[in-house]
Amino acid sequence: MKGSMSRRADCWDNAVTETLFGSLNMERLHGMRFPTSRQAKDETMDWMRFYNHKRLHSTLGYVSPMTFEANRKVERKESGEEERHAA
Repeated sequence: MKGSMSRRADCWDNAVTETLFGSLNMERLHGMRFPTSRQAKDETMDWMRFYNHKRLHSTLGYVSPMTFEANRKVERKESGEEERHAA
């Protein structure tokens, strides 16, 4: 994760990250206790896989981030945009 590069008091660049961590806490980790840090990391990674592959996001047209990226890649390829970015 990259630190904020925005002007002071401009919260929009952090909004996505804050939403992600808020969702992680409320949907998966709220109230949980882990005997080891490894178990906490494993639980977090399981949720991240769900979040990226299956959870539907309203800002992406109710598809998962992975589906959105796959669709975007196909659209860019069909429009020839991918070749321009590679050059």
